[in-house]
Amino acid sequence: MPSQSLIRTIIVDDEEPARLVLREFLSAHKEVKIIAECANGFDAVKAITESKPDLIILDIQMPKLNGFEVLELVEQPPSIIFATAYNQFAVKAFEVHAVDYLLKPFSKERLSEALEHAKGHVKKKFIPLQELASAAGMKTSPLERILVKDGSKVYVIPVDKIDYIEAQDDYIAIKSDGKTHLKQERMAVIEKELDSSKFVRVHRSYILNLERIARIEMYAKDSRMAILKDGTKLLISRAGYDKLKGLL
Repeated sequence: MPSQSLIRTIIVDDEEPARLVLREFLSAHKEVKIIAECANGFDAVKAITESKPDLIILDIQMPKLNGFEVLELVEQPPSIIFATAYNQFAVKAFEVHAVDYLLKPFSKERLSEALEHAKGHVKKKFIPLQELASAAGMKTSPLERILVKDGSKVYVIPVDKIDYIEAQDDYIAIKSDGKTHLKQERMAVIEKELDSSKFVRVHRSYILNLERIARIEMYAKDSRMAILKDGTKLLISRAGYDKLKGLL
């Protein structure tokens, strides 16, 4: 981000007072040009995609889409400064991937410091935002929903609606309400994000929602079969069955 040119900036925060404070603080920085303000995540995705800003000052806790989910839906995001009232989001992970992390309420001086970092930040062609979201985003609480982008459509799938997840090469197939949604994600990553008391990796290819199990039957010497309430049959490995025994 060249220091001589304007820093085209988008503010994303669902609280109007927070946006007003940022506007006031940023007014002292003539090199910063605010090109959009967004009060929710969906508007932010649209604005970022269309305007291609140099910098996003992004809140984390927002309704509908949180800050991490916004980033997950943006293919080539710019530099990011996180601004949040919460300090439980694995700050160290942000320091690796983002320009800076502001804890509300922050001062003019602290914002100026973050902007200096932004000016000196070398843009990368690709930032591993899915790793950021999984490694830093919701470690303090289990995943509550999964976003799946299909062309111009975005599906928000509540995890309690998921029947099971199947590994398919570099993708996962999420089975929910009779539909299959493909998402580019690793099973090991999604396994760590889900509530381990409700979702169990019963096989290298399957993560199963325990509430969907109707019964378990023997299949072979070292394996069993889970019969789901809708009749679906899924293999359970010996290691997977050992996990299940302590939960069922």
